[in-house]
Amino acid sequence: MKVYLDNAATTKLDEQVLKAMMPYLTDIYGNASSMHSFGREAGKAVDESRAKVASILNCKPSEIYFTSGGTESDNWAIKGAALAQSKRGRHIITSKIEHPAMLATCEELSKKGYEISYLDVDENGIVSLEQLKKTIRNDTILISVMFANNEIGSVQPIAEIGKIAHEHGVIFHTDAVQAASSIRIDVNEMNIDMLSMSAHKFHGPKGVGLLYVRSGIRIGKLIVGGHQERENRAGTTNTAGIVGLAAALEKTVREMDENNKKIKRLRDYLIDRVLTEIPHSKLNGGRENRLVNNANFSFDFVEGESILMQLDLKGIAVSSGSACSSGSLEPSHVVLAIGRPIEEAHSSIRFSLGPDNTKEEIDYTVEALKETIERLRSWSPLFNAEKGEGEYV
Repeated sequence: MKVYLDNAATTKLDEQVLKAMMPYLTDIYGNASSMHSFGREAGKAVDESRAKVASILNCKPSEIYFTSGGTESDNWAIKGAALAQSKRGRHIITSKIEHPAMLATCEELSKKGYEISYLDVDENGIVSLEQLKKTIRNDTILISVMFANNEIGSVQPIAEIGKIAHEHGVIFHTDAVQAASSIRIDVNEMNIDMLSMSAHKFHGPKGVGLLYVRSGIRIGKLIVGGHQERENRAGTTNTAGIVGLAAALEKTVREMDENNKKIKRLRDYLIDRVLTEIPHSKLNGGRENRLVNNANFSFDFVEGESILMQLDLKGIAVSSGSACSSGSLEPSHVVLAIGRPIEEAHSSIRFSLGPDNTKEEIDYTVEALKETIERLRSWSPLFNAEKGEGEYV
């Protein structure tokens, strides 16, 4: 059996989305910036897609900028705000569990004279609003806290964070790349000034995303060299990708309630079976304020990479930490941040479900996981010492 449980890394392109994209890959292939009829037809599709996305997010079409994905959107939001607001201040607040796209950008800015404050999270992966209030200074220009964590699925109190930011006259950005697939987002109700999104996380195409920027917020340019995106983001317009993003987001929101119920039921079934049937297993993060498709576990006495590879041999796709850092041997910074020891951070595995998963697939996965953990632990001197079958020296 082949089981895909890595939907937080990427999702399958929806067939209806591909159908919507196809004309712009074959027949309507003009450059959307060109003035002739081929270009105007492509440009119309981009405009319609922009309006569709704006309606879903409850903002103006002019506040939507299309990008190559979540990483570019995060970079543009943070670097752009830092550049435009530098005369006001050079202090930025974020959290310790952000995506590498955010953390690496902040590290780069810190080398250029910006000061970054990193908020702690509790055992469930949630930031403290009181710590946030105490961290804001007169020279704070930006607060960026991700909507939902990509590793443990913790969902932050975004509206409250945005309210605090606005009370202090600070711009608020959120990375909503993981949240968009299962949470309805209203940028006005949630006090969001800038928001990053990526199509391939909700069954759209790879290589396209968006950055929402509230009217009146000034940010500098990240990519220069052309007049696209109202002269704010250079590069040939990805017409087919943009059409796909809008179609995927529209379908995701339309089917969200039904899919969330199904996925959450399977997710909870997975969590219950793992915690009940596999000794020395722990759920990372709380069961409340968590993405419906996310289950992240640590398994004592084994390495996460070993589990991943053994499950892969059985046809099961999962993730060890974030997909963007899966080549790293470093322990999960997210699991460390919620207070787990380094051994548990090294043993963490993320299961992320999608609407196509079935109970039969979950049962197969749990049985394969039980067998894998038992085999790996049988080779572990630490586990054998724990059972009293040997002494670890």
